[in-house]
Amino acid sequence: MTARRDLGELERTGLARRTHGGAVLPAIAAHEDSFASRLEQAKDAKAALAEAAADLVRESESLFLDSSTTSHHLARVLLERGVRATVISNSMEIFELVATHPALAIDLVGVGGALRRLTRSFVGPYAVHTIAGHAVDRVFFSVKGITSGGALTDPDALESEVKRSMIAHAHEAILLVDESKLSQHGLSVVAEVGEVAQVLAHGISDKQAAALTALGGRVTIVADRTAAA
Repeated sequence: MTARRDLGELERTGLARRTHGGAVLPAIAAHEDSFASRLEQAKDAKAALAEAAADLVRESESLFLDSSTTSHHLARVLLERGVRATVISNSMEIFELVATHPALAIDLVGVGGALRRLTRSFVGPYAVHTIAGHAVDRVFFSVKGITSGGALTDPDALESEVKRSMIAHAHEAILLVDESKLSQHGLSVVAEVGEVAQVLAHGISDKQAAALTALGGRVTIVADRTAAA
């Protein structure tokens, strides 16, 4: 019982990752899950983050949304609320969501390029060139994980390049993460936590929030919608 409690605490603080029969140190995430599988992971956390992010969007703003499943949740919330906005995205899933939703408030600009079937997103030089041709109010994005030194990382270099371009051409960058992002990371660095205007974080402790703040992040802890009601 004591060992299980200790392992649980190590996992909660990001110092270890639980496995069957024990635990391992957090490692670089060489494996990248498909969009469909990620959409089913941490659904409550992503829903809460999407609601909190949508609260920040003002009428008629322009937005970059990356190809993360959290941004997909955000797009759905904006459509359900009928928020008028221009959305620029490289996500095929967001294209389809906006195109098939009865709400007509969102004007969509699709970013083309080379298709990554695993993530259902467009990447590469043409995608980056398209993003660089716009200057938007905000970018909402997520990452595979955050290192102890504050690096925001993803497994794929081309996906990271798209996110970097979005950050560079947005007036304000807002990172959306849940607690799992503190116990894993990818190989490619997108940016540093101090480069984003705000971090919306779900399920992290006050200690973890303080650590991110010390690295230059402005952190807002997001509660579950049911808890906030």
